[in-house]
Amino acid sequence: MKLNIAYPATGAQKLIEIEDEHKVRFFYDRRMGNEVAMDSLGDEWKGYTCRIAGGNDKQGFPMKQGVLTTGRVRLLMAKGVSCYRPRRTGERKRKSVHGCIVDSSLSVLSLVITKKGEGELPGITDKVVPRRLGPKRASHIRKLFNLTKDDDVRQFVVRRPLKEKEGKKLRTKAPKIQRLITPRRLQRKRFRVSLKKKRAEKSKGEAAEYAKLLTQRVKEEKERKESAKRRRSSASRSSDTGKTTPQPSVTEKAPKKTGKVPAKVSGKVRRFIFYGSVCYVF
Repeated sequence: MKLNIAYPATGAQKLIEIEDEHKVRFFYDRRMGNEVAMDSLGDEWKGYTCRIAGGNDKQGFPMKQGVLTTGRVRLLMAKGVSCYRPRRTGERKRKSVHGCIVDSSLSVLSLVITKKGEGELPGITDKVVPRRLGPKRASHIRKLFNLTKDDDVRQFVVRRPLKEKEGKKLRTKAPKIQRLITPRRLQRKRFRVSLKKKRAEKSKGEAAEYAKLLTQRVKEEKERKESAKRRRSSASRSSDTGKTTPQPSVTEKAPKKTGKVPAKVSGKVRRFIFYGSVCYVF
């Protein structure tokens, strides 16, 4: 089995091959992310602790975190899933991956040193590999060089030398600083804030105008209803006064409701009063 060992403190990594299977048996049945003591590999590894970062089996299929098996499985993968890179938008594909548990079917195992031991490992801890690229964000550059807000970040950018050509001056390349506060950026921010204020004032004025118009419309509707009501009442009063009711004449007297039966005989009103079997006529 091959061990790909990396040391983040120096940026170095080395691939070593171990022929004896018994020396790597302590890795078996361990999962990705577990930390393992490396004392079993030899005296030079005494005190070292490594974290299992991944690996590949003998056919080249990678280990996938979360697949709790020692064999190989086929999973339907989509965008955002490890061990798969979609070539089209919305594409899904069934891919073969190895489980996250270490077994004898692996050919390469990736390890990261988390704790350094007593001695130095040749090619890993005894050399420093410089970083090819420096920090790009303005806050990260300030943190690296311990700068204040008054310092100019542009003077502390890590420049990368390009390949030198014969007869030409050495050229360097620097990254574009991200999140850098410049006068133009402040001007654009002030412009955005002013636009926001103008929109707020415009919406406030439109709301006030709409409320004013709404009250006016409500008042007009109320007045219209009241005028219609007055027209109806005046029309009903005029119709009542136009009608004439018959009045009783002076010569004729209106009959009284006394239970007596009036009768008209030759233009004179006579009354009949019954008392028992006797009828009196007036």
